[in-house]
Amino acid sequence: MKQYRIAFIGTGNILASHLHAVQQAGERAQLVAAMDIDADRLKQVCTEHSIPHWYTDAGQMLAEIRPDLVHILTPPHTHFPLILQCLEAGASVYCEKPLCASLDQFDRISEVEAATGNYVSTVFQWRFGSAARHLKRLMDTGALGRPLVGHCHTLWYRDASYYVVPWRGQWATELGGPTMGLGIHLTDLFLWLMDEWEEVYALAPTLDRQIEVEDVAVALVQFSSGAVGQITNSALSPRQETYLRLDFQRATVECTALYRYDNANWRFSVADSSPYQEALALWQTIETDISGTHAVQLGEILDSMDAGERPFLSGPEARRIIEFSTSLYKSAFTHQPVRRGTLTAADPYYYALNGKPGE
Repeated sequence: MKQYRIAFIGTGNILASHLHAVQQAGERAQLVAAMDIDADRLKQVCTEHSIPHWYTDAGQMLAEIRPDLVHILTPPHTHFPLILQCLEAGASVYCEKPLCASLDQFDRISEVEAATGNYVSTVFQWRFGSAARHLKRLMDTGALGRPLVGHCHTLWYRDASYYVVPWRGQWATELGGPTMGLGIHLTDLFLWLMDEWEEVYALAPTLDRQIEVEDVAVALVQFSSGAVGQITNSALSPRQETYLRLDFQRATVECTALYRYDNANWRFSVADSSPYQEALALWQTIETDISGTHAVQLGEILDSMDAGERPFLSGPEARRIIEFSTSLYKSAFTHQPVRRGTLTAADPYYYALNGKPGE
């Protein structure tokens, strides 16, 4: 068994999830260093968690520690340059969402991956829970029939105090509103479960918060199978809920949760008079109860590193959400539907989520 040397860049609010992930990896992972520009917080974190080396400069840390894998936990606008820096220093990357600010940046990351042989995985832990994976297997076998209608709603509440943090609420630093910062996990899960999306039509206004980015977004989506879906991402909903519903020919599958789920958060239904009771029996064959967590995803990243393979949530699987989110914004700001695959290098939205590169 190989042991991987891991370093953190950033020690903010999401730190606990990544510390837990490394702890759960056991002897496979050794947390050897952390970096943050806030020296006082950094020292406190490293002392409390017995992290042996700490730095306020990422380049120095990468040069001296030579980690195998770097977890990037910093504000969104810093992800792209840090990812390139880590890849070029010989490390693979596990990066918080959103991965980067544009399709242009993503494709430049892919070029550096190809040149270095290192990979970047984006944090989308909702894909790794046992219920979601069980559902995906049933869908792939056709046991539920075709998906017909989908609802994907991240209805959260973030008041003015949330946006006091200087980088929030601005295109240049947060990279978007609830589409990129809140609803991106469920949207990624939704797009992974369904057939490939084909067209999106959206609204993304700023209704109530004093911010530059949207505070709510609503999108209608057409999928290649013919299925239709609705996505709502909100920072304005006092009764918070994360809700996913998929209606198939033979069953309805729902998940109601908030920030994480286990099997108990999922419901499976068929009509009382339905001839499809066998579909219900198949759903009930789920054998494990695993919540989608950073720890599960990190374990699979380490498996990929053992095998010398690209991790599951990198490359095309990570690009899908960037293309979809950009297309959602373009539709909202141009008041036109946007088709998958049309955001090329000739389009200003290829270079900026809001279609305004350089701002």
